[in-house]
Amino acid sequence: MRDDPRTLVSTDWLAKHIEDPDLRILDASWYMPDAGRDPRAEYDAAHIPGARFFDIDEISDQRSDLPHMAPPVEKFVSRMRALGVGDGHQVVVYDGAGLFSAARVWWLFRLMGKTDVAVLDGGLPKWKAEARNVEDMAPIVRDRHMTVSRQNALIRDVTQVAAAQKLAEPQILDARAPERFRGEAPEPRPGLRAGHIPGSKNLPFTHLLNDDGTMKDTDGLRAAFESAGIDLDRPVITTCGSGVTAAVLALGLARLGHADWSLYDGSWSEWGAYEDMPVATGDA
Repeated sequence: MRDDPRTLVSTDWLAKHIEDPDLRILDASWYMPDAGRDPRAEYDAAHIPGARFFDIDEISDQRSDLPHMAPPVEKFVSRMRALGVGDGHQVVVYDGAGLFSAARVWWLFRLMGKTDVAVLDGGLPKWKAEARNVEDMAPIVRDRHMTVSRQNALIRDVTQVAAAQKLAEPQILDARAPERFRGEAPEPRPGLRAGHIPGSKNLPFTHLLNDDGTMKDTDGLRAAFESAGIDLDRPVITTCGSGVTAAVLALGLARLGHADWSLYDGSWSEWGAYEDMPVATGDA
């Protein structure tokens, strides 16, 4: 793969740069509520040397009833300072699933105007499979000032997505599994209707990944988006269950050099809960 410190880097790249003084590594592991895994406990037991734990549920807008919505700028800055992450740092984000929740934190940094951030391709599973070092000690953290500039073009709310749905522009792309998209499988969160936003396309985030959990090359990514019916010359809004795997699609678009994308933060947790929002089932 082609290492790009603004989108995706390999385990080899990280191993080469792990001692760089301005590198900051974040463990952004998060799992579905029914997964039975505790990401903080797993971090405490074993993480990539120097990594700090990024708590996706806590570093969020807790005024919202929706899960892990993007935090206010002030909260993001204060939490990053507490983690010792700031201006001038190259950030690498990984997760314990391979390539799942780390892309959400990559998107959050981009939303805050920080572009020197990449996802670790294959994440902790690949790192461990290569018998690379892990540790159980948290690093010593020093405050670092952070300047942010929120990029509102990268985020969409329910009103904007409803307008896109009616106008069929931008394209709406759903990262959930086909059974959930079609409305055949129950939603993992209670109180949500089954189905999808009418007119949206389905591209399960796993279709962007190789068998080892790494992201496909650009040819493979392009083929995946096009097979889902996406015109890569037009803007795209990505969505999913709660705004996590939608970021994997956004990362794939960024890898292709597609600049006109945004993420629906509320995703199905919001749309599926609103009785006045239209819902479609089946493949279309």
